Amino acid sequence: MTPSISNSPRFPFDRHRGPHPGILAIIYTLLFVVSLVLFGILSNGAQFPRPFGPLQTAQQTYLQFPDAIRINALFEFGAAIPLGLFTAAVTSRLSFLGVNVTGVSIALFGGIAASVLFMLSGLSGWILSQPGVANDVNIMHAIQLLGFGCGGVGFTVAFGLLMAGISVPCLFGGYTPKWIAWFGLILAGIAELSVLSLVAPQAVYLFPLVRFPSFIWMIAAGFTLIKKRPVPVSA
Repeated sequence: MTPSISNSPRFPFDRHRGPHPGILAIIYTLLFVVSLVLFGILSNGAQFPRPFGPLQTAQQTYLQFPDAIRINALFEFGAAIPLGLFTAAVTSRLSFLGVNVTGVSIALFGGIAASVLFMLSGLSGWILSQPGVANDVNIMHAIQLLGFGCGGVGFTVAFGLLMAGISVPCLFGGYTPKWIAWFGLILAGIAELSVLSLVAPQAVYLFPLVRFPSFIWMIAAGFTLIKKRPVPVSA
């Protein structure tokens, strides 16, 4: 007797399975905050080197506190991992819920790009912490600019695409509370405006306006994004 062939899914779950995006958002937030706290402790409260400040001051920090820079880079690199997993989790869940719109792909692109750029920023800090690298001011400044560009404007603009790509379908589909969707769209708009920092250095102040409130958006979206497919209304 020939066995019948079924086209139904092998594992027909009615609830999305995978890592919890809310927990991933918390891990990402904690790792980033720890990177800042440990740098402050290990550097005795020194200001983090900025590429647009006095180069001699930045060089002194890199030479005097290489361990602080290295530990900061370690946790920054580590934070990029749960960010990438958060991106995969939320975009996978929206696809599971039947959201077949371009925004999901935009969010996936933006989140993965933000994660990779954050990794490059961390690696730049790690390079600057190595012996002899910061001795040459020109080399130090070039690597510093690369790290700041990746972790600043690059990360912020890409992260804005993640927030916009998630928030738009959630706003119209009701997959999260509307205030979370609106909050994400507002932050996404500010994030995209931060690209002006490439020609107007004053726009760098938009970075913290996106980064720190985005922790709230990530955690809120991660914990409120529905898991089950909406039940179709029968006629």
